[in-house]
Order: sequence, then C-alpha cells, then structure tokens
Amino acid sequence: MSKKKSPPPNEASRRPQDWTIEQKLSTVLDAQGLAEEELGGFLRQRGLHGATLSDWRETVLRGAKAELGGRSDKQPGVEAKRIRELERELARKDKALAEAAALLVLQKKFRALMGAEDDDMESKNGR
Repeated sequence: MSKKKSPPPNEASRRPQDWTIEQKLSTVLDAQGLAEEELGGFLRQRGLHGATLSDWRETVLRGAKAELGGRSDKQPGVEAKRIRELERELARKDKALAEAAALLVLQKKFRALMGAEDDDMESKNGR
C-alpha cells in the first residue's frame, strides 16, 4: 500500500493556479507512483482535476528534457525563433516576387503601347 500524504499547508484552500512551482512539482512526483484507483482519491484530496495534473506532468517532462539535453516535442526557444525568421524571409521574398511580376507586366504593356505608337507614326509619315 502507498502512504497517503496530506496537502501541503494552505494548498487545500488555494486554487491550483495559485500553487507554487515546488508544490506543483511535488504533486506531480507524488502522483507518479499511484495506481489508477488511488489516483482519484489523491486528486480529490488535493482539489485537482486529472487534466490539470496531466498538464503539469507534461510541463515537467518538457522542462526535464530541455534541461537534460533531450529533444522536446515543443522547443519554444531555438526552433520557434528559426521558424519566425524563415517566415519573415519568405514573406519578404514573396513581396519581392510580386513586385518583379508587376514590373514585368508593366514593361510588357509599355512595349505594346510604344509599338502601337510606332506603327501610327509610320503610317502618318507614309512609310
């Protein structure tokens, strides 16, 4: 059997969002070894939902992976920064490409106009 721990002082009267990081980590670690039937009582005793505990557990795992050098599913630092840089570069290149396409269209229209004017000039001069 596992020993039951009572919530840390003031924990039962506070909302889970107001708990300290240490209290959340302690709760995640305490819940880790519990069997499914014991977990329900543990969560009720602490005034938690299973989803809240799952979120905290995921956060702890991401932090541990990042700190220990493992790859995390969501590495907000380096990869997110690189993605933002690439998106900015892509947007800049898209804008430049649209500008170049617009200039080519204008150049074609100008040449067509100038070609039409040259034809008019030749017919007026009798050439």
